[in-house]
Amino acid sequence: MAFQRRRRQERRVVPAVPAAAAISGGALLIIAVLAFHSLLAPSPLLNGSAPDMAGPARHRRAKPSSILLKKPVDLQRNAAGAVDAFRVPSGRGSPVTDLWGSKLSKDYHGCSNASSGFATAEANTLPDRYLIIATSGGLNQQRTGIIDGVVAARILNATLVVPILDQDSFWNDASDFSDIFDVDWFITSLTKDVKIIKELPEKDGKVIWTPYTMRVPRKCTPRCYQSRVLPVLTKKHVVRLTKFDYRLSNKLDIDLQKLRCRVNYQGLKFTDQIQVMGDTLIQRMKARSKHFIALHLRFEPDMLAFSGCYYGGGEKERTELGAIRKRWKNLHASNPEKGHRHGKCPLIPEEVGLMLRALGFGNDVHLYVASGEIYGGEETLAPLKALFPNFHSKETLATKEELAPFSSYSSRMAALDFIVCDGSDVFVTNNNGNMARMLAGQRRYFGHKRTIRPNAKKLYSLFLNRTSMTWETFSSRICIFQRGFMGEPNEVRPGRGGFHEHPSACICGSSEVAAHSNHDIQTNLGNRNLKSNVSRSAGETIDNHSSYEDFDRIDLDDGENTPLHRSTSSGMESEYNVFIRQEDQELEDII
Repeated sequence: MAFQRRRRQERRVVPAVPAAAAISGGALLIIAVLAFHSLLAPSPLLNGSAPDMAGPARHRRAKPSSILLKKPVDLQRNAAGAVDAFRVPSGRGSPVTDLWGSKLSKDYHGCSNASSGFATAEANTLPDRYLIIATSGGLNQQRTGIIDGVVAARILNATLVVPILDQDSFWNDASDFSDIFDVDWFITSLTKDVKIIKELPEKDGKVIWTPYTMRVPRKCTPRCYQSRVLPVLTKKHVVRLTKFDYRLSNKLDIDLQKLRCRVNYQGLKFTDQIQVMGDTLIQRMKARSKHFIALHLRFEPDMLAFSGCYYGGGEKERTELGAIRKRWKNLHASNPEKGHRHGKCPLIPEEVGLMLRALGFGNDVHLYVASGEIYGGEETLAPLKALFPNFHSKETLATKEELAPFSSYSSRMAALDFIVCDGSDVFVTNNNGNMARMLAGQRRYFGHKRTIRPNAKKLYSLFLNRTSMTWETFSSRICIFQRGFMGEPNEVRPGRGGFHEHPSACICGSSEVAAHSNHDIQTNLGNRNLKSNVSRSAGETIDNHSSYEDFDRIDLDDGENTPLHRSTSSGMESEYNVFIRQEDQELEDII
């Protein structure tokens, strides 16, 4: 009996051990379930959203009715039926080469030779007439002034003095013309078109004539120069035109337009020091991948301040950008919501990344980002880096010692970005400012290399409501909205848009273009058959390509770094559309 009582006592004691184990096991089970759910839910960065936090890195445009959700699991199926989570696919993108270039590009080439009736510089230049131009803004804004200054000298039958670069503006760059461009090449390459000298003639060590300083209106026509400047030039012999940028009309005869192209694409060559460093950066990008994208992000404080857009950063953002905005005394009061609706606001870095992924570029793509100081810093860039981990810049590709000759000069740093962006397989611009326009035109002239510009006007509402749709639907709509914004030939009617972005007078089409215009281009994108059934003539405008055309009216160079002292063709038809899936035509009709 005693033994039996001990056994019963033992039996009562023994279950205490499994009870403790059960508690521990239950805790482990709960942890395992939570871990399993966390594995199923993708990173908030890849989910197209992030926790809403104060500060510029969470600049969201969401209204209360479309708050971005933290996790896909938070997105419930609505009453109308199944709505799957918005999930960005991981992995490699489409292998289709059309993403990296247009099939139609081989049918076009740059053509800017002077006609037989275009008089030589020797015959056109009159004695004792000298034109000096003082440029304005950053590198690419000044570049437009240099180009048009050569043409202005031609119109006035004058000798051009090597242009003076802006050293006193917001960019605070002390570089001279010869520090950025090969001055001897500039003079000799244009010797048949315009006589150019380095300095005014002197007598007994003194300049013969004192320059008369004046300014011409924006978009001044040849008749404007002849009526306003020529009488003064005839009398004073030397005229100095100040704040010279966009001071020449886009509407010129074809010989003067071709002269513009000869200056831009042949006469303006960077110094050997800049060119060699730029080529080195390109080589280092190509050593990492067969193809690469260059992104001109342009999300610096000055750009955002000028645009007047708001990104949800609260009073801190309004105060910081408002203080910078005071720099432009003539800016009217901004309406941020209207700016977003009209496509005049740059996309945030995350949105640029989502657009590229939706077009078919995988997370294995190498991305070169040309930019200065990003508003919000690394926190703002984090979502873009999550979408494209192979993220590069001048600073990551080169050592501080290699960049030392350039790093104290914003224009020289901008020149390096210009070279790499021009050498990229795909160039993506987040605005339509000076650098974007100059590069778009150059890439068209030299073979229509792929240039992508976000259709911000249409993408705004799509990004705003993206968590209410599947990734597949979102991607399809991106492809539809980006038609006409992918750098294809004849996207814009000849003569429309700025000449530097669309140098149509200097681009010729081959005889094969007409044959292409009568056939659909078929390709395979992401193992799906795509078929273009949209025919467009050169006389048809695809969409609103002038969202930013007012940017050139104020001295903001949208092409380069934030100042480093603050921190660091013919009218032939063509058919194209390799970015529309067959099943998207119905969706396009609905939209």
